Amino acid sequence: MIRLPLLLSLKCGAGIAIFSTSPAPGEGRRALLEDSVLSTEPHAAPAADSEAAESAAKSRPTNVELLERILSSLDEDKAEDVVQIDLRGKTAIADFMVIATGRSSRQVAAISEKLADRLKHEYGILSKIEGRDTGDWVLLDTGDVIVHLFRPEVREFYQIEKLWQSGMTPGQGEA
Repeated sequence: MIRLPLLLSLKCGAGIAIFSTSPAPGEGRRALLEDSVLSTEPHAAPAADSEAAESAAKSRPTNVELLERILSSLDEDKAEDVVQIDLRGKTAIADFMVIATGRSSRQVAAISEKLADRLKHEYGILSKIEGRDTGDWVLLDTGDVIVHLFRPEVREFYQIEKLWQSGMTPGQGEA
């Protein structure tokens, strides 16, 4: 017989506590472990965190302002061959796509790191980043703007700007 962990959630005064019951290694009894406590109280967050969230919400940029800040950040970090593509009306994944090149894997990774940090500190935007470890092709998803950073050889090989600028969206075939 296979025993699966059982999750329990109990409502307590400060919030909801989630517990997992599963057999302890090497023992046949069940152990009660607290995994985490989720607060249901709106005032449970420290004042500093709520103030930071409020200021970030107030300074949340429009999609065009975000695009402009991304382009200026790429310029500051010496990204080359920067191309911006307006995706509005073509797809729902984002409003804009930015494609840029770094001279080396190290520069590509550094540009992506600095861009993510700037957006986090200035606007409170947490970017999702893929490919930073290798530095050949790094993708940053900021929600409204998707940023592709390439090494020159990798950009030439994939040529994704040609796909999006041609008016076709990925998955569409020619008739």
